Amino acid sequence: MSQNFLKPITACFGQPVAENPTQVMIEAAYQQLGLDWRYITLEVGPDDLAAAVAGARAMGFRGFNCTIPHKVAVIEHLDGLGESAAVMQAVNCVVRRGDQLIGENTDGKGFVEGVKKLRDPKGKNVVLLGAGGAARAIAVELALSGAAKITLVNRTPQRGLETKALLDDQLDVATELITWDKPYAIPEGTDFLINATSIGLYPDVDAQLDLQYDTLQAETFVSDVVFNPPATHLIREAKGRGCETLDGLEMLVGQGVIGVDYWAGTSPEPKVMREALEQVFAS
Repeated sequence: MSQNFLKPITACFGQPVAENPTQVMIEAAYQQLGLDWRYITLEVGPDDLAAAVAGARAMGFRGFNCTIPHKVAVIEHLDGLGESAAVMQAVNCVVRRGDQLIGENTDGKGFVEGVKKLRDPKGKNVVLLGAGGAARAIAVELALSGAAKITLVNRTPQRGLETKALLDDQLDVATELITWDKPYAIPEGTDFLINATSIGLYPDVDAQLDLQYDTLQAETFVSDVVFNPPATHLIREAKGRGCETLDGLEMLVGQGVIGVDYWAGTSPEPKVMREALEQVFAS
């Protein structure tokens, strides 16, 4: 058995791309920390998920990420769930703790931790655009962080109702659902405006959110989960109106920092990880 095989390994179970930004970012973190570790992408089909988890367990993987379509299906193969994953019933990060594999969810945690470095959401009013997986994860973390009210703005009422029900049933936060069927006017008193949709994601970089931008106040903190390009139309508009902003790369970096900390027990330098991502998207 080769020495390379014995190195601590983390992985991504899903559908890898030619150059996986997460792989580049996390391996840059390992290098910065002086860890002789690898993060590998593994294409795992739904029928092979149980075998893949058993293999990771048997071979001593320190953990792995899960992408769609495995975020829910992986739960039955794990030994337990962290707080966020238990609320959402979805896992994107698995961590070996002793002899157990524990499912965590860093989708929203990384984003909210980035926000907290600039502005605390506790007691604040949040407008969240979208109600899909990213929006749900962010909403849960905002609620756990003490947000006073979350207004969900979504085109599909059913998806919005599902996310609202999750928040109402399991978390102590006021919620409101708005059907997004016309240009949305951002209410006065909005402390945070967060785009959790994929509108504006490459290659559709010219796509714009259906917002009444003249209702955006300079006091509102604006963030976007779209990471490619980082300077989305929303971010540019917000900066032009004097708003403090946070771009989508910070969500990826935040997730990566938490994942590495879970696996290695130490936090990497976020700047190193962001620089690695910027190189990927600049190429």
